[in-house]
Amino acid sequence: YAWDYMRIILLGIPFYIFTSGMNAAIRADGSPGYSMVATVLGAVINLILDPVSIFIFHMGVKGAAIATIIGQIASCIMTAAYFHKPKSFRFQKQSFRLHSRIARRICQLGVSSFITQIAIVVIISVANNMIVLQGPQSPYGADIPLSAVGIVMKVFGIVIAFSVGIAVGGQPVIGYNYGAGNFKRVFSVYRLVILANIAVGAISMLLFECCPQVIVHLFGSESDLYNEYANLCFRIYLGGILLCCIQKASSIFLQAIGKPVKATVLSLSRDVVFLVPGVVILSSLFGVTGMLWAAPVADVLSFLLTILLIGMESKSIRRKEESEECKSALPLSAVSSVAVEEV
Repeated sequence: YAWDYMRIILLGIPFYIFTSGMNAAIRADGSPGYSMVATVLGAVINLILDPVSIFIFHMGVKGAAIATIIGQIASCIMTAAYFHKPKSFRFQKQSFRLHSRIARRICQLGVSSFITQIAIVVIISVANNMIVLQGPQSPYGADIPLSAVGIVMKVFGIVIAFSVGIAVGGQPVIGYNYGAGNFKRVFSVYRLVILANIAVGAISMLLFECCPQVIVHLFGSESDLYNEYANLCFRIYLGGILLCCIQKASSIFLQAIGKPVKATVLSLSRDVVFLVPGVVILSSLFGVTGMLWAAPVADVLSFLLTILLIGMESKSIRRKEESEECKSALPLSAVSSVAVEEV
């Protein structure tokens, strides 16, 4: 089943990549609503065609894959149509030439997001391997933790999608105002992004801590042992989701102001530097239950690093702001001194 699905879904990757990349350009061009509609169009078509292909045409997972590709193609076509008449630029022949300096800068700024996406795959792979290794020694076995952790990672991905979506929405505004020297607007937008992420993280954490069984039952009702471990997963593994939302948003903020090294360090810190070793060490010492504590520990440590890096960058921006104010005030003071001398 996995191979049947994968070999079809891979055909849609070019359409997905084009849509994702060009939607960023559409948002930067001042049309976030169009970008959202283009994305939602593909999702809606996929939702409609999935049951049709599976239950009416009896195509199984192959039908689901085809439905996904059709949705991706629809989003791609709508995205491409936008560039017929964009707001603030026009395509020319030289627009399609590869400029090494620009390409290098794009890659530098994109490394942070790339690491974030790849890290999720690495975390799931490491966690699954440790569960297979340590699971048989626990009362839960290996199958229960594998299933429960899979659900938790899906829910985690949904919450982080909200967090990243909010931060990416503010990214063009932050980048534009930073380049224009309007640092007060930069800080005000960043504060709004962080407040929105705090709201998303707080609501999610409250839900995961108080009623995890509600979410678990959405994915099907299983044995009491399964429900017990799944509840532990939500309460422990996602216990630091609020801090994680702030960290992800701050990493995107650093991207927006052109600080690729700091953004990459922040992206690496939570998922690679702290979480992966934590999963390996804690699962080896305390089994599949102890492994769950790796996430909140990583969230706390990466949050502390976030405070440090954002604090350093805030001081740097403040110094730039003061420098700009001094430059703008210089002509006025010079004129005043001349007037005094003439009197």
